[in-house]
Amino acid sequence: MACWSCFITKKKQPLFWGKETRLEKSQALQDGEIWYLSLDKETGCGFQTKQKYRFGWFSMKLKLVGGDSAGVVTAYYMCTENGAGPERDELDFEFLGNRSGQPYLIQTNVYKNGTGGREMRHMLWFDPTEDFHTYSILWNNHQIVFFADKVPIRVFKNNGEANNFFPNEKPMYLFSSIWNADEWATRGGLEKTDWKKAPFVSSYRDFNVDGCQWEDPYPACVSTTTKNWWDQYDAWHLSDAQKMDYAWIQRNLVIYDYCKDSERYPTLPVECPLSPWE
Repeated sequence: MACWSCFITKKKQPLFWGKETRLEKSQALQDGEIWYLSLDKETGCGFQTKQKYRFGWFSMKLKLVGGDSAGVVTAYYMCTENGAGPERDELDFEFLGNRSGQPYLIQTNVYKNGTGGREMRHMLWFDPTEDFHTYSILWNNHQIVFFADKVPIRVFKNNGEANNFFPNEKPMYLFSSIWNADEWATRGGLEKTDWKKAPFVSSYRDFNVDGCQWEDPYPACVSTTTKNWWDQYDAWHLSDAQKMDYAWIQRNLVIYDYCKDSERYPTLPVECPLSPWE
């Protein structure tokens, strides 16, 4: 089990509340225990793992802010740095809030050495505010796969060569945060956060990591040894069943794909032709 530390953007009130009592900063998230992140006009907050990892399986159950959550972003992500440094690597789930009755969108992104711009947006086939759903990242030297309830929604492949798009050299912490992004998050910033609805609260439980914990100067498990399931042949590719699910997602739920945005990228980014099916 990973250990967590906590951070707060503007200190005003306690960061976390458990079911009945406030959780202390030193506590790990135990099975079945629920953590809450709360956002109001003065305070945003989040948490991170104390450990860094390089490659593995990283999973968390989230229940998102219900009702009118326009402008509010709940982020669950991996990053090489505590801050948004200019040379960071990063793997993002960002859940974009909505006006009541409109669907949540998931935005995913991949950064290497500070360069992102690789956004995809998806609709969901469930209401993420009614119950907990599992969001996971599989990361090895061959591919990065984003999952919702173990269904692959995005596949980001490596080409096996030195490149500027696939983050595979730096260990990453895991983070989650809730923050106000009404300048862009809902309908491109047209829908603003209604602070009368605050506080906005997202819920977390059942964090699971099966990965290579970083140890200086260089842990043996970051090499492709195939000793771990997440670094074996079956984890380098989608299974036949996963391909069927992924094809359905591609046909029905993709809202935006940077690789198909010719206005933004007249020259296709070099990773875009890599096939997710291979």
